[in-house]
Amino acid sequence: MANMGMPRMELIAAAFILALVVFYLAGSIKIVRQGYQYTIEHFGRFTSVAAPGFNFYPAFFYRVGRRVNMMEQVIDIPGQEIITKDNAMISTDGVVFFQVLDAAKAAYEVSDLYVALLQLTTTNLRTVMGSMDLDETLSKRDEINARLLNVVDHATTPWGVKITRVEIKDIRPPADIVNARILEAEGRKESAFRDSEARERAAQAEATATQLVSDAIASGSNQSLNYFIAQKYVEAIGKFATSPNAKTILFPIEATQLIGTLGGIGELAREVLAPGPTPAQMPAPPRKGPFEDKAG
Repeated sequence: MANMGMPRMELIAAAFILALVVFYLAGSIKIVRQGYQYTIEHFGRFTSVAAPGFNFYPAFFYRVGRRVNMMEQVIDIPGQEIITKDNAMISTDGVVFFQVLDAAKAAYEVSDLYVALLQLTTTNLRTVMGSMDLDETLSKRDEINARLLNVVDHATTPWGVKITRVEIKDIRPPADIVNARILEAEGRKESAFRDSEARERAAQAEATATQLVSDAIASGSNQSLNYFIAQKYVEAIGKFATSPNAKTILFPIEATQLIGTLGGIGELAREVLAPGPTPAQMPAPPRKGPFEDKAG
């Protein structure tokens, strides 16, 4: 009976040892998923990086330190209150796209990569937008993105990180400034409408004057034509005189015709404006002499 017990104990011991070997081998196999890299530590010291796929590192001697995501990732920048260069308070938020290029640096050169990226981006966002006026922050969004990308990417190079994009999602100016801009836009719209109406009235007046001149010419009055031509001539000369580039004005020989035209205007004005003689101003009829009455 004693001899039969010995083989059974040996079998149990062998099975136990075999189980330990199986567990040891299973613990030594490291399967890394695609898009990730694992840092391997030997008694707490970094030794290598496990690539995606099958990896074997003896258990108890080697362990996985960090599981690093190597895919492009995005961090949301929460809303920030920023004071611009001209002391306007604006609210803004955005996103940062980044990718880890060196798993070892990302794991051991910075304590918490995501928190560090968020704080770094937020600080530089305040710096960049705080150096601009309100109008610049609203109109130069692409420039803000480019400056942030350059600064943050340079700062994260020691961490083995590449900043691929920085995007400002929204910029919200103060409510009073928004209302002032709306009123200004409405004022410009109203002014443009009034200018349009003024131009339309001027065009209608011009058309009416042209029609009146045309009717006067058709009725045989050349003075109206002289007046119309002289008016256009004077307007053209006035535009030359008000030009900022005009230093000297040379009049052509035909300018003498303008004098005659102006003379025609004077005659026209006298015809229109000169009042007719009153009965008191009319000459009295000639008196007949005494001899004429007798002769009659």
